[in-house]
Amino acid sequence: MAITRQKKETVVADVVELLSSSKMSSFAAYQGLTVAEMQELRRAAREAGVTIKVVKNRLVTVATKQIDALKEVETSDLNGQLVYAFNSEDEVASAKVLATFAKTHPALQMKGAFSAEGKLLSVADVEALATMPSKNELIAQVIATLISPVNDVMSGLSGNLHALLDGVEAKAAN
Repeated sequence: MAITRQKKETVVADVVELLSSSKMSSFAAYQGLTVAEMQELRRAAREAGVTIKVVKNRLVTVATKQIDALKEVETSDLNGQLVYAFNSEDEVASAKVLATFAKTHPALQMKGAFSAEGKLLSVADVEALATMPSKNELIAQVIATLISPVNDVMSGLSGNLHALLDGVEAKAAN
């Protein structure tokens, strides 16, 4: 069943909005996934704050031409049945969701991504980004690194203080 021109324009407007607000938009071939598996992917994406859309590749191509940063992106690789993942808060979240799901469902194959800077990323680049920690995890690691010396000093002082108190207590008992 063909969709009307008005419906196509609405879909293109939605995709333009998602691409514009997204830090990175990943896409993967989903041919061979069952409806239940697609629902499982959507559920996992929703939990990670990622929006999943299945859109005709031609409509995504039209949408990219309407965004200044993506006008020059080569979209000839957008072929086959593709699922698109968008996230406006974390650069690696969309790739991470698709890559994690692909580990348990080999029918889902990463195909690439659009970066916010207007570049088309290769499969290898997307898979490398998917293995990186998320933004929040990186922030937590930096904070832990910064706080580590303070914790070490406090532990050292605490141990010495306890030893001193034990020594004073032993002297007082004699």
